[in-house]
Amino acid sequence: MTGRPDAAPLTPALPPAWPERAAWGTAPSLRAWQTAAMEQYFASAPRDYLAVATPGAGKTTFALSVAAELLGRRLVDRITIVAPTEHLKLQWAEAAARAGIPIDPTYSAGKGKTSKDFVGIAVTYAGVAVNPLAMRIRTERFKTLVILDEVHHAGDALSWGEGVREAFEPASRRLALTGTPFRSDINPIPFVTYAPGDDGVPRSVADFTYGYAHALADHVVRPVLFMAYSGDMAWRTRAGDEVVARLGEPLTKDLTAQALRTALDPGGSWIPSVLSAADSRLTEVRRHVPDAGGLVIASDQDSARAYAKILRQVTGEAATVVLSDEKSSSKKITDFTDSDRRWMVAVRMVSEGVDVPRLAVGVYATTTSTPLFFAQAVGRFVRARGRGETASVFLPSVPKLLGFASEMEVERDHVLGRRVSDEGDIFAAEQEMIDRANAGESASDELDNSFEALGSEARFDRVLFDGGEFGHAGEVHVGSEAEMDFLGIPGLLEPAQMRELLQQRQSDRAKKQKAAAPEADTVAEVSTHEQLAILRRELNGLVAAWHHRTGQAHGITHATLRKECGGPAAAVATADQLHERIVRIRDWAARKTS
Repeated sequence: MTGRPDAAPLTPALPPAWPERAAWGTAPSLRAWQTAAMEQYFASAPRDYLAVATPGAGKTTFALSVAAELLGRRLVDRITIVAPTEHLKLQWAEAAARAGIPIDPTYSAGKGKTSKDFVGIAVTYAGVAVNPLAMRIRTERFKTLVILDEVHHAGDALSWGEGVREAFEPASRRLALTGTPFRSDINPIPFVTYAPGDDGVPRSVADFTYGYAHALADHVVRPVLFMAYSGDMAWRTRAGDEVVARLGEPLTKDLTAQALRTALDPGGSWIPSVLSAADSRLTEVRRHVPDAGGLVIASDQDSARAYAKILRQVTGEAATVVLSDEKSSSKKITDFTDSDRRWMVAVRMVSEGVDVPRLAVGVYATTTSTPLFFAQAVGRFVRARGRGETASVFLPSVPKLLGFASEMEVERDHVLGRRVSDEGDIFAAEQEMIDRANAGESASDELDNSFEALGSEARFDRVLFDGGEFGHAGEVHVGSEAEMDFLGIPGLLEPAQMRELLQQRQSDRAKKQKAAAPEADTVAEVSTHEQLAILRRELNGLVAAWHHRTGQAHGITHATLRKECGGPAAAVATADQLHERIVRIRDWAARKTS
């Protein structure tokens, strides 16, 4: 690579998409935000720089353009890239190679040296923490640029943050990148600047921010169509109580967690119904985008394998299953990326940073519900390749997840959680609150592991798009014409066209419902769904009353009713079966009274 004088005008070095490396100074222009960030970077020549850009915006391109420019100006002579996972190391090395920057992704601290053919190395945060002193020695030997990809991971463990700080404190330049909301804990991230806000609480300060809303307006990322599904869930607690609840209704934290786990249980009806709906959506998208692919994000490996079996039954095609502890994981992701196969199922491997541009449909089938993970997961689907592409993400109607979906355009800084004026160290603040929250999570996990899923059914709830909601509040059967009105939306639409079409279909559906509404106001005219909901509520109320009168656990009462009257759990019982149980428990009450 030829050197360039410091005074030379800044020339964008790399295009947004990676072709073969063009001759120096002749590559196509960068995206506007990348050019603006580079101009700012070289105008201020900072030692530390934090760029926050939405997933899919091109942070890798920006960082490697900066690296190429610094190398060309001889301001640095070595590059160290720190990434969260082994797969991302390889992805960075491949991208850098296409940019004319040879990076060794196999380097380890114990290895010591690397081939002279490389100008840099790629390592993981965990790898740095293993031997930060060796990394520090290497950093000191050269004028080094350190690229910290998804820098919030430097706070994943105390040893990681300390390792990163020790290893890269001597670096000539440090370029930190993130594409997701920062962590909500109070551990400061190395080399990130914090300043008190208007409320006195320290927050991270980004040198350049390019949010989702801005990227969407620039057509850099795809708009996201969130397809939310609710439904009735039934499970048995450790105490033997049978619980019936609707996914999405206001519940306690533990009941919400249990309802969600019941929905995601591959033995129920909810997950097969949602996977089938997602595949129908993928078929529609592939009419316009032939190589479009889908990704299911699962909670654990057993669920991932079970979901893959369901997808095979639905599609007739084997899904690619990516498990983080398999040596072949990276190769599987690469093979899927380069193919036109329909579905990939993963646990966490593809949740952050992994670039599979053809992913257009996703199923959020995991119990992880933090803003950070949600943003990372949705970020896998928003990378735009052409005008009009829209991402579709299917998710459970859990209030927290629906809130995240509605706040896609909100940008978050890393809040350390304590006012500067408070006593003590601002970085050690609110520990009691953190411990209490962690204890609450542990309690939920313990409860989640002590219940048995009995049955589930899925209902199409609503669509969230561009800050608006469209749908029928969980009253639509899976496979119905009303659901297909939304699943069959064309795969290529501009955001304004999408919004107009959603509003039109919502209006048309409302007119159909009004025209079909019966004039009679008798109870017999209510829909099957409404009738079942009324009967379940009545049965549950009677079971609760029986518990107060006799002390008998709810679950034992439900089990006895099922034994005497027959039929499945209340969540999936028919109206006649529920009515028979209601009559039976009323008879019990009458006999006990007499």
